[in-house]
Amino acid sequence: MPDILGTYLESLQILDRLHRLMLDLIKDEFERLGQGELTPVQALLVYNLGDAEVTAGELRSRGMYQGSNVSYNLKKLVQMGYVHHQRCENDRRSVRVRLTASGEAVREIIGQMFARHAAGLQASGVLDDPALAQVNMQWRRVERYWAEQIRYIY
Repeated sequence: MPDILGTYLESLQILDRLHRLMLDLIKDEFERLGQGELTPVQALLVYNLGDAEVTAGELRSRGMYQGSNVSYNLKKLVQMGYVHHQRCENDRRSVRVRLTASGEAVREIIGQMFARHAAGLQASGVLDDPALAQVNMQWRRVERYWAEQIRYIY
């Protein structure tokens, strides 16, 4: 029987490294283009904001961001002109954010980079066995399990 704890811990380490590598790839892409003003986390936040107009809380729930970092990074993105913010009419405490034209350009750069990577991975056969869709299904199950564990704490 395989060592499930060891395998599980290895998976967690791989996930952490993959996330860090993704941020490094984003950083390198923007440096290559001579656009070093955004941090990789800010650029990923812009990408994940997408076409939507959302609150900071909604954005936090979509991505891999800690609460205070979302507020700080959104403030910086507004100051740099990548994100527009506006107070909600119904709830003046809540702020809705959306991309500006500059933010949409950043989103396009990251989208093109992800598309290049997906095509390269597909061409190399890395994603064939097991199929990426199966891997994603497994990670969604882990995500649900973790979410249930958090609910049981409270």
